[in-house]
Amino acid sequence: MGRTVTGCTSDRVLQRQGVPALGCASNGVTATGRTVTGCISDRVCQQWGAQRRGAVTWCASNGVCQQQGAQYTKLGYAGNTEPQFIIPSCIAIRESAKVVDQAQRRVLRGVDDLDFFIGDEAVDKPTYATKWPIRHGIIEDWDLMERFMEQVVFKYLRAEPEDHYFLMTEPPLNTPENRENLAEIMFESFNVPGLYIAVQAVLALAASWTSRQVGERTLTGIVIDSGDGVTHVIPVAEGYVIGSCIKHIPIAGRDITYFIQQLLREREVGIPPEQSLETAKAIKEKYCYICPDIVKEFAKYDMDSRKWIKQYTGINAINQKKFIIDVGYERFLGPEIFFHPEFANPDFMESISDVVDEVIQNCPIDVRRPLYKNVVLSGGSTMFRDFGRRLQRDLKRVVDARLKLSEELSGGRIKPKPVEVQVITHHMHRYAVWFGGSMLASTPEFFQVCHTKKDYEEYGPSICRHNPVFGVMS
Repeated sequence: MGRTVTGCTSDRVLQRQGVPALGCASNGVTATGRTVTGCISDRVCQQWGAQRRGAVTWCASNGVCQQQGAQYTKLGYAGNTEPQFIIPSCIAIRESAKVVDQAQRRVLRGVDDLDFFIGDEAVDKPTYATKWPIRHGIIEDWDLMERFMEQVVFKYLRAEPEDHYFLMTEPPLNTPENRENLAEIMFESFNVPGLYIAVQAVLALAASWTSRQVGERTLTGIVIDSGDGVTHVIPVAEGYVIGSCIKHIPIAGRDITYFIQQLLREREVGIPPEQSLETAKAIKEKYCYICPDIVKEFAKYDMDSRKWIKQYTGINAINQKKFIIDVGYERFLGPEIFFHPEFANPDFMESISDVVDEVIQNCPIDVRRPLYKNVVLSGGSTMFRDFGRRLQRDLKRVVDARLKLSEELSGGRIKPKPVEVQVITHHMHRYAVWFGGSMLASTPEFFQVCHTKKDYEEYGPSICRHNPVFGVMS
């Protein structure tokens, strides 16, 4: 082909995907030419208390971390602090018209297998059918998922899968059959040397270690994972999810966006109808925050509106003219539905603090105090300012009220020991799951607990039904 390939990506793979060779992320540059955070495995190993063994040099290119969600897939090389790529988890395929001739149908099927796009490219293909193979975190269409991952590995990461161990994430309560299906794809189609399937909640707990001293690091805690479509409250004890106690909350980022859109529509502020959802999302991400007391917040805005009301400027997509709207009560009313869900959903009345308390009370009694002490936030919808502070205050009130009632019912004979409530926030909790996986996959212990290709060939895909909690995670 007359060109030299730099890095670990082969010319054959690049030719297959039709992309130029720019070097691989292990050399410091991603496929888009964007500089990678860097190979930080030396520092990571020291930070996490892991020791190097033998003469092997562990670098970020040895492990790949991939978190696939219903809306977005995050992927990159282990050891980096942020994923190299965040792409929509969709695939655009061409749906051919029915063809009677069998030979022609076989030809079209072969062409269609190569004619597809993923991520942002898929969203921008109006003549193709856009499919979302993941629903509520669970992979539902494995054929489409395999094609999606083909471009993820070869076109985005530009890696030879035979050279990298993979850490893949899964949602809570994922079925063993799904783990087997994933193992078949990774070992049969991509021929990876090793695979580890990690529960997202456990990785989020591991990511919270960045804000703790070494002696305080634990894998027992409550994970509140809130993305765009769903919020889960997940209890974890010693690295294992207590599946029977998981609670689902029908309030997440998308519901906040819809609620803000409704508030703006009621005010008739002059937003182009076709841009109302996009505008509401931008306002949510730029201006919204959690307030300590909603009544006092209303009074604060009424007293000094000039100080608290912000202005949002947008461009009309049709006539390219500017439009300006005032953003007032929406700033705190939007995310308030986490604590007063009846504002947006009259069928659900429990605040997030009540749900967290209920989950912990359903857990075995010997882990309840450690769970209250380690409530960890994960996901983009927990990024609102003062979210953790408000949750900690409300949860503490619920716990203290129960202890006070217990003392009153005993006539003062029982003096319950105070329960420590602590909500952990850290600067990485937007990408907590991916970051936790990246850090763990950059330690030597990761390569020892991965299911290998040799194990797969000897025992079959059932070996991936169980993935042990390993050294640095315990």
